[in-house]
Amino acid sequence: MNTNSVDFFKNQPLTSVSPETSLIIAAWKISNPNNMGHIIRMGHNVGAENILFIGDEHQKRESKIKKTAGFSFDQQKWGVVSETEFFSFLESKYTLVALETCEEARNIYDVELPSKMVLLAGNESYGLSNDMINKSTLQVYIPMPGDCKSMNISHALSVAVFEWYRQMAFKGCSHL
Repeated sequence: MNTNSVDFFKNQPLTSVSPETSLIIAAWKISNPNNMGHIIRMGHNVGAENILFIGDEHQKRESKIKKTAGFSFDQQKWGVVSETEFFSFLESKYTLVALETCEEARNIYDVELPSKMVLLAGNESYGLSNDMINKSTLQVYIPMPGDCKSMNISHALSVAVFEWYRQMAFKGCSHL
């Protein structure tokens, strides 16, 4: 049995997204360097345009980020920016979508996600601030039918990012 993912994906058909689509992944005040590495690697998996870690405190444990991100550390575009830089970086062509369990949030599987999206998730312990949520155009949540109602930030972003990919890659497909 072949367990080499590089060889495996060489033989699999790839469903691409339209060149008119674009995804930026953002995480606000993330504190765990392993989570940062996971997010970088996951963004590289899906072909994200950029990954932004928002916070004035720069993560000093770059070696842990690099270890978790693997070769994606040097191949995926990513950076640490302040809130001011984040909002000046955003272009009007992107829709800011907050991934958060807040009052106005909609089930991610029941909403059409924007083709040019900045997906923003919050700190591991306290999520996004009300100010950050209020600056977003759309708020979405991931339904959790089990007894645990929280998810690690890198896992939550992975679920949301691949839902965006599914919607963009298979738009108009009747089998979905």
